[in-house]
Amino acid sequence: MAVLVAFIVFSLRLLPNDLLSGASQIGMIVASAVCAVLARYAYGVAWRTLGHAIKQTIGDTMISILIILLIGMMSATWMIGGIIPTIIYYGVEIMSPALFLPCACVLAAVVSLVTGTSWTTIATVGVALMGIGGALGVPLPLTAGAIISGAYFGDKMSPMSDTTVLASSVAGADLFGHIRCMMLTNVPSISLALVLYLVVGLAYDGANVDVGQYQRGLDSAFRISGWTMLVPVATGWLIYRKLPSLVVMLASSLLACVAALVLQPTVLAEIAGADRVDGASLFRGMMTTCYTHTQVRTGFAATDSLVATRGMAGMLDTLWLVVCALVFGACMMASGMIGSLTRTLLRMARSGAALVGCAVVTGAGLNLVMGDQFLAIILNGSVYRNEFARRGLRPELLSRSTEDSATVTSVLVPWTACGMTQAAVLGLPTLAYLPFCFFNLISPFMSVLVSAITLRRRAVR
Repeated sequence: MAVLVAFIVFSLRLLPNDLLSGASQIGMIVASAVCAVLARYAYGVAWRTLGHAIKQTIGDTMISILIILLIGMMSATWMIGGIIPTIIYYGVEIMSPALFLPCACVLAAVVSLVTGTSWTTIATVGVALMGIGGALGVPLPLTAGAIISGAYFGDKMSPMSDTTVLASSVAGADLFGHIRCMMLTNVPSISLALVLYLVVGLAYDGANVDVGQYQRGLDSAFRISGWTMLVPVATGWLIYRKLPSLVVMLASSLLACVAALVLQPTVLAEIAGADRVDGASLFRGMMTTCYTHTQVRTGFAATDSLVATRGMAGMLDTLWLVVCALVFGACMMASGMIGSLTRTLLRMARSGAALVGCAVVTGAGLNLVMGDQFLAIILNGSVYRNEFARRGLRPELLSRSTEDSATVTSVLVPWTACGMTQAAVLGLPTLAYLPFCFFNLISPFMSVLVSAITLRRRAVR
């Protein structure tokens, strides 16, 4: 643990731009090697045992790895197919000075939900909303807090989010079961946050701001049509039918491809670099969208950034990080170190509610120590997974507790990749916007409260 923390601290200071694209991964591999050496020569664990643990851990998460790849494909096809541009086009119409803060939170939540990434939402729509908030006279820290709250709510509730997939996978929970379970804590948390933003936002007045530039940019590049909404409707129906995550995401991606071929042929031709629309350009454009980065010119720089996609290739850094983290977690587990840590923590957890409380505190604490939300998610799930199962608690309860702590608090820690990135993107220190990230601050407490109530009801029955 000390080796890993040292690598992360030095990487944060010396290689901040490469933290997620290699620095963290190297730190985890080196820490895994140290763990393996200690396990072999201090605890007498055989090399074969360590190798088997790594093989089994990665094998158990192979479905999640495939899901992460499909996330890249799905988010890209939804963008180029016109689904996300249509949602944004009509979403900006809800902007008004008196309701700016709750509207900003809702818009960020919707975009993050359909894209599956809080980072992209904050870096695109979030930057635009910061400018709008400044023009309306709303303090920038308040605006940043509303944007981050909405973006992280949508990220947690999206089946396309890498953290959502990772948390459910590590805890051994079904992805959509995990999302349904999170609704019990996330909906009250975001509702309370919206009320607070409404009350605070009414104190600020301002002139109308032209957000039509986004609409003009999207309208010039894409065919904005209500027909594109058939794709999310069909996706929702597949989810309702409780089909496997892989089936839902692949089917949704293919439906979005059809939408792109029917409604956005000129966009596909532009991606393919062709001068005219024909079968070859449509095929090249569609394949490029699915597997690598794309850029569509809208005539407005901020909108250009918004509609850029990464495809499957854009998820490779995340996959690399996940695999390295799984190796580290497997070595910690096979060596018995996780068991030792678990026994220390579980002395404080005598009831189910107390166990959930420990998981929430540990998830947030790991962000402070490890400086990386992916590590915090994986370690938190690994530490508590067996104990939750032994006490007969659903794995969705553990995955929800992990998300309600490790995921949402990562952006509140100045030395994590999330905290540094969002501070740089929004142009504010982390501690400046921290007090106004109402959803992120409420979620850990709501998780403990809801779990205590539901577990007590179950005990009474």
